[in-house]
Amino acid sequence: MGRWARLGLALCLAALWAGGLAAADEEGNQDESLESKTLSAEDQVKDHSTGTRVVAGQIFLESGKSDSQSEDAENFHSQEEEKENSLEELNSLEMSNLLNKDLEEAEIQSPVLTAIGGTADGEPCHFPFLFMEKEYAECTADGREDGRLWCATTYDYKKDQKWGFCETEEQSNKRRQMQEAEDVYQTGMKILNESSKKAQKKEAYQYLLKAADMNHTKAMEKVSYALLFGDYLKQNIQSSKELFEKLTEEGSPKGQMALGFLYASGLGVNSSQAKALVYYTFGALGGNLIAHMILGYRYWAGIGVLQSCESALTHYRLVANHVASDISLTGGTVVQRIRLADEVENPGMASGMLEEDLIQYYQFLAEKGDVQAQVGLGQLHLHGGRGVEQNHQRAFEYFNQAANAGNSHAMAFLGKMYSEGSDVVPQSNETALQYFKKAADMGNPVGQSGLGMAYLYGRGVPVNYELALKYFQKAAEQGWVDGQLQLGSMYYNGIGVKRDYKQALKYFNLASQGGHILAFYNLAQMHATGTGVMRSCHTAVELFKNVCERGRWSERLMTAYNSYKDGDSNSAVVQYLLLAEQGYEVAQSNAAFILDQKASIVGENETYPRALLHWNRAASQGYTVARIKLGDYHFYGFGTDVDYETAFIHYRLASEQQHSAQAMFNLGYMHEKGLGIKQDIHLAKRFYDMAAEASPDAQVPVFLALCKLGVIYSLQYVREINIREVFSHIDMDQLLGPEWDLYLMTIIALLLGTIIAYRQRQHQAIPRPAGLRPAVPQQEPPPEHQPPQ
Repeated sequence: MGRWARLGLALCLAALWAGGLAAADEEGNQDESLESKTLSAEDQVKDHSTGTRVVAGQIFLESGKSDSQSEDAENFHSQEEEKENSLEELNSLEMSNLLNKDLEEAEIQSPVLTAIGGTADGEPCHFPFLFMEKEYAECTADGREDGRLWCATTYDYKKDQKWGFCETEEQSNKRRQMQEAEDVYQTGMKILNESSKKAQKKEAYQYLLKAADMNHTKAMEKVSYALLFGDYLKQNIQSSKELFEKLTEEGSPKGQMALGFLYASGLGVNSSQAKALVYYTFGALGGNLIAHMILGYRYWAGIGVLQSCESALTHYRLVANHVASDISLTGGTVVQRIRLADEVENPGMASGMLEEDLIQYYQFLAEKGDVQAQVGLGQLHLHGGRGVEQNHQRAFEYFNQAANAGNSHAMAFLGKMYSEGSDVVPQSNETALQYFKKAADMGNPVGQSGLGMAYLYGRGVPVNYELALKYFQKAAEQGWVDGQLQLGSMYYNGIGVKRDYKQALKYFNLASQGGHILAFYNLAQMHATGTGVMRSCHTAVELFKNVCERGRWSERLMTAYNSYKDGDSNSAVVQYLLLAEQGYEVAQSNAAFILDQKASIVGENETYPRALLHWNRAASQGYTVARIKLGDYHFYGFGTDVDYETAFIHYRLASEQQHSAQAMFNLGYMHEKGLGIKQDIHLAKRFYDMAAEASPDAQVPVFLALCKLGVIYSLQYVREINIREVFSHIDMDQLLGPEWDLYLMTIIALLLGTIIAYRQRQHQAIPRPAGLRPAVPQQEPPPEHQPPQ
């Protein structure tokens, strides 16, 4: 077998042995990428099974770590067994030796760089070579003012004066241009990352625009997204589309994903779900995580593809692995989900955002020494959310003030910050341990959990599983999610305790109720592999989807909300549309809500059909208002034909599944009018009554509807009976006596007299208006006509 053939075989075997996909960080942007392989859905699922990651709060260890940890369930290690079976005839050590040997031979036979021009044109470059008393192992621009790369063809340049260029003049110019573009790009990124002021961020994007004009790929990616969303640049869908097309030609996964989004949403192009799917697929193959997430949602919901739970699991698991690996001990940022429709329907309802006045009030209390305000503000700035930006410096200051006042919670969070380390707080296990001990001695669960982590991982203390278990149990008993999560991990892996999947499942469920991302991730892994529970692809996908939606790209939800509040509906709707493609239900409903208000970025005739599409997707994820909106659209014919039967079906679903009072009221009205269903006044009353019971807000409209229904029922009853036939059966002589007519005439006469007397008295009681009195002569009356004095 030839040397290169053996090298190729060795590389293939190494790839099989390694498996998986390598994560690649793209500068912390909102669409980080992973290097992926074109595996089948089932192979990719197996390739990322549980038990292969170690992150904070998650102790799923790799197989073969210790004897006590090699007893996992058969399903849990099925992928390792398959890999071993595929290589059972090849010893791993021999394969490694073969690979190293062939790589060395390949290095020896690598192409030799040939000098261009100079005094040694066509001769091979000699590395290293000596120039100005310095050895060079590669081409250099030293000694030249034009910056063009050159090399020597002998060891000693000074002695032999043999040299040549390493590149043509055209290549040199292109390289210098790209270097200049890189310098401009780095300048822009430095300003962008170090500044929080809008004016400075706009200045940064001017540098990025300049770098993009010089064909700098990363700058083009930043600028194209800024043009798409209107971030610090004027929104221009057409310009962003042109940049995305250019990036796609260059093979950029970000560009491919974004172009797929434009075709999916019909922005700047004619909508084409087929083209969108192609571009999303290419983006995912290039490792773009957002493309993976979009494909995961499409396979889960069956949008443009055949519904496939296993394929959805593949894509969602890839993204969830990346999100879980980013989760730190402090828990990451908070995802704020605000529904625009709920804000309009219930303006007094708290959206979760803190008003600026309220934040200033808390700051005032904190400055006055209020410990609770200091701890609360510290947590807000540590995690971000509720309208407060993440700021570790301010969090550290507030926690420090509260800790000096003796607050155990603040001490524990200071321990967390020192344990993690950041630009503000240097990592220090010793300092973290001191704060954790102080907090734990005061019975604080956060401190107890921190001490457990220290003993579990040996941070500042020797590893001691018994003490770790003890402190985690104390924290879990007080309901602290970190303690519950770590207990679940210890039971799952059998660390310090006997392996017990039921106990692990119990504590993971408890931690998930507290909203811990890693608890969702661990539960998803268990359901995906059938470890400790019956395997359930559907449950695993839902849990992984939950994890994926906590990624850093979720910050775009707040950016879109702020754009909407600032009056920029076009920017907001585009951002919500991209998040809607990723499967965020709140983004789908918000995009539909803005489209319902006639967003100008979409043609007037297209707003209702597009809104209907996103209401439908949000309704399929269980949002009640979206389901009612679907009924309304079909009832009134918005974006579709009037279809009372379909409207009735949506209202009934909202009534039965979500117990919506509005849906019940609408069903009552449709039964009353016989729209889409046979008219039935009795069923109408039943649904009206159910609506009143479901919501106090429905009681007044239900009362009015029932009054109207009573009148309709009475008229219908009168219409149905034969009055003559009724009176013919009534014997007045027998009922009122033989002289009943005299009695009746007397009663009528009395009533008539009473009415006449009442009218006369009323007429006399009304005074005449001053302006209607007769004119009185101005002269005095004669004396005889004067009354006596």
